Amino acid sequence: MSAHSNLKIDGYLARRFDMSSVLGTILDPAADKILMTTLVVTLTMQDMIPLPLAVVILGRDVLLALSAFYIRYTTLPPPKTFARYWDFGLPSAEVRPTTVSKVNTGLQLLLMGVTTVSPLLPDMGLALQGLQWTVATTTIWSGLQYLFSKDAVRIVAKKP
Repeated sequence: MSAHSNLKIDGYLARRFDMSSVLGTILDPAADKILMTTLVVTLTMQDMIPLPLAVVILGRDVLLALSAFYIRYTTLPPPKTFARYWDFGLPSAEVRPTTVSKVNTGLQLLLMGVTTVSPLLPDMGLALQGLQWTVATTTIWSGLQYLFSKDAVRIVAKKP
C-alpha cells in the first residue's frame, strides 16, 4: 500500500510542477501493474486469494497489454520499424483511464490490503468474499470498457 501511495504522490508532483514525460506516463501504470501482479501472485500462492479471481485480475492485465501492443503497432505511422515502435517520442495513441477502472484499482488495492492483514483480524470470511466478488465484477467491467469503449483510447497519430 505504501508503494502505491508513493507512486501516486510522484505522479501528482510531476503534474503539479509540469515535469511529466511520455516515458513517465508509461512507467507509472507499469509500476502499478507490477505491484498488483506481485501482490496477486503472492497472495494466491499463499491460498489467500482464490485462483479464479487471480486469473481474472491477471488475465485482464495481459489482454490489455496485448491490446496496447496491437494498438501501438496499428497506429504507428510508417515506416514501422522496431526502433520507431519503441521510440516514446512518437506517440500514436493515448489510453484514458475510465471511472470504472479507477474504482477497480482502488478496490483491488483494498482487497490486497485487507487480504494481507486478514489473518490478524476476526473472521472476515463473508466480507472478504463479498469484496472478492466485487473486485471480480469491476475487473471484468473495466476490461470490457477498455476493449469496447470508443472513449478509452484516443489515437493521436495521423494516418498518412
